[in-house]
Formats: sequence, C-alpha cells, structure tokens
Amino acid sequence: MPPWAALSIADALSDRLGTRIEERSRRAVAGGSINQAFEYGSAKGSIFVKVSSSPQAVDMLRAEAAGLKALASAQAIRVPQVILQGRCSEGAYLALEWIQLGPPSRATEATLGEQLAWQHRCTHTQFGWDRDNTIGSTPQLNARCERWDEFYRERRLRFQLDLALRQGADRHIVERGYRLCELVPAFFEGYRPVPSLLHGDLWSGNWGSDEDGLPVVYDPAVYYGDREADIAMTRLFGGFGHAFYAAYQSTWPLDPGASTRVPLYNLYHVLNHYNLFGGGYLRQAEAMIDRLLAEVRG
Repeated sequence: MPPWAALSIADALSDRLGTRIEERSRRAVAGGSINQAFEYGSAKGSIFVKVSSSPQAVDMLRAEAAGLKALASAQAIRVPQVILQGRCSEGAYLALEWIQLGPPSRATEATLGEQLAWQHRCTHTQFGWDRDNTIGSTPQLNARCERWDEFYRERRLRFQLDLALRQGADRHIVERGYRLCELVPAFFEGYRPVPSLLHGDLWSGNWGSDEDGLPVVYDPAVYYGDREADIAMTRLFGGFGHAFYAAYQSTWPLDPGASTRVPLYNLYHVLNHYNLFGGGYLRQAEAMIDRLLAEVRG
C-alpha cells in the first residue's frame, strides 16, 4: 500500500476533527454521476465525502476544494465548508460540511439572485484563474488572459470543439464552430465585461436550500469571467424562477445586450455535454452554432 493510503478516510477525518470516526459509519448517499458520495457519522455530526478513482481525481478534487474556498471568501452565497482533501486506497476524496438540503422557496430563489450579484462583485484584473479545474470531468483551462473575447474563444469554445473533433464529431459542424470562434469579438462590441468570480457550473442541480431556507451552492467550476456566463447557464436546463432573475437585476442589472450572448455562453456547456455523453447534444450544438452565425452576419 502506498504511504499516502496508510490512513483510511475515517482515520484521516478523526485526526482532523479530533473525534473518533468509524469506517463502518459510512453509508452511500446521492452525490452526482462523476464521483461516489458517502455520509460519515461522528459525534460532531455528519460529514459529506466524495470519493473518486479516476486518474485525475486528486487534481480534480483539489481544484474543487480551492473553488469552494474562493466562493466562501466572497462571503455572499453559502457553500459547504471544506474539511479535508486527500488520497486514499480508493483514489482521492474530498470531505465537506454536511448540509441538510431541502426544496427552495421563492424567497430562497430571490436571496440566491441577490447574493449571486454580490458574489459577482468580487472581481480580478484578468480573466481566468490561478489553476485549471474541470467542468464535469472535462478539463477546464483557466490560464489568465487580459481580453475576455480571447479567453472565451480559446479556453472555452475552441477547446471544446477540438475535443469534439477528437471524439468523432462531424467535421462540417466543427468547422462551422471554428468559424464562429473567429467571429466571437462581434458579440462584445460596445460591451466590456469585468472579470467576476463565477460559480462556473450553475445549473439547478448545483444549488439548494439549507435548514434555514437560505441558498447553498456546490460543485463549482470556478474562474473569473463575464458574469453573464453564470446567468446564461441558469437558463440552459431551467429550474430558476422569476424571483431569482428579478432579485439579480435589482441588485446589479445586466447589460441590455445580455440576452444575445446567452446561446454563445451555453454553447460551451452543450459541447461539453456532447463530449461527456454524446447523443443528441451535437445536433443541439449545431443548431446553436447556425443561429449564432446567422445573428452575427445580420
């Protein structure tokens, strides 16, 4: 057994928290499709633990822990507190504060909208982040960049298109995507976004309501980017109501042209879903590319 696997997860948590945690207290819980998820019981309450055996698990979970800490430092939306991240005989793990989640109310949605706007007020001088991370299990490149249109074109769209081509996507579709990449600056004429702290993967499955009815976000893909990218993703799969958008707008109104960039930002996630799951996502991406090309050409 390698030295880093000498301690079980329960032993490592016992050392960190100063209370005895037994491995037999572990039980499987829901926690997404990428990692296994477990609840560990202790005298100090439950602990949520993600475990992954994928080759990139250590770096992926380390980046997730850093992302949660970055969001926590914004002091805007509640995130699970990071307890411990490390290696184990099963691969790698991330231990987090256990938060009992419930269905959000309209009041919770409104609070999320307001708090997200405050989170986006946390800005940087450049776009990107100090490390790469993942979007789902796909690498997400975050090398710093001065220009947002360049960052989004190269680190987001072109990267996913290159990956789709390697996955066997129709070359004709990908070539049209490359053509769109060259036209990305046209979507930002008269609009200069600031580098805002983004959740990066803000769909309805990555947030909930805590015991007090306040919003909680988790499973981030953090970087500094255009805040419209977070808002656009909330529209991709639905699950966010009027109260959320109204509260965000009243706290920090979006640029009047924000709606024209929604499909541009969501194309990144649709391409990523194709690269992860295949299926009809490529045709959805094709329709979005065609719509965007037609829009920029007038």
